[in-house]
Amino acid sequence: MARAPILVIDDDPNLREVVRVALELQHFEVIEAGDGRAGLTAFEAHAPQAVVLDLMMPELDGFEVCRRLRAKSRVPIVFLSSRDDELDRVLGLELGGDDYVTKPFSPRELVARVKAVLRRAEPLAAPPATPTAQVLTRGPLTLDLDAWRATWGGQEVTLTVMEFQLLAALLRAPTRAFSRDELIERAYDGVVVSDRTVDSHIRRVRQKFAAVGGAVVETVHGVGYRLGLP
Repeated sequence: MARAPILVIDDDPNLREVVRVALELQHFEVIEAGDGRAGLTAFEAHAPQAVVLDLMMPELDGFEVCRRLRAKSRVPIVFLSSRDDELDRVLGLELGGDDYVTKPFSPRELVARVKAVLRRAEPLAAPPATPTAQVLTRGPLTLDLDAWRATWGGQEVTLTVMEFQLLAALLRAPTRAFSRDELIERAYDGVVVSDRTVDSHIRRVRQKFAAVGGAVVETVHGVGYRLGLP
């Protein structure tokens, strides 16, 4: 039985074949696109459950494709890049990417990363069957875990999967200060990420809530972060 379709956007046909074979061996359906513009068209046509996105491409690069996807979708995005540049990594995550893999890479590792972002996104595709909604609330902040919806004073704030998971981890223990390692353990489903990745996602959460008048995360110097509400 085929799993959720995965869209692979990369201008290198040989790399796309490697990724396609690796994903198909795990019974994923794979849709391919050779540039950013074709990738956006394929996304509209196939509604994939995750996107594997190259950064350096003709027509539209991966950063711009990510911007356009995030304007209308929370689909998990795994970036591929031939450059292990921290600025690229941070920018990709701040634009809403969920993971970042550097070329050359192990196909097995890439498949594991795709599975991980899909697990984190499961509430988007298949809300739990429990009859009682799971809602976390503190002050004007509300997270509906079933609907995957964040609001501040009734105004909806669109978060990526990673951002939502991080905020949920903080909200489950609203008075506790978490180290970055503790947040990685609670919010990233076992995927190894750097402290800078956590910082990038926290920065985006702050920016998004600041746009609606909210301040949800505060820095605890020498420790990490905690929920920034009274």
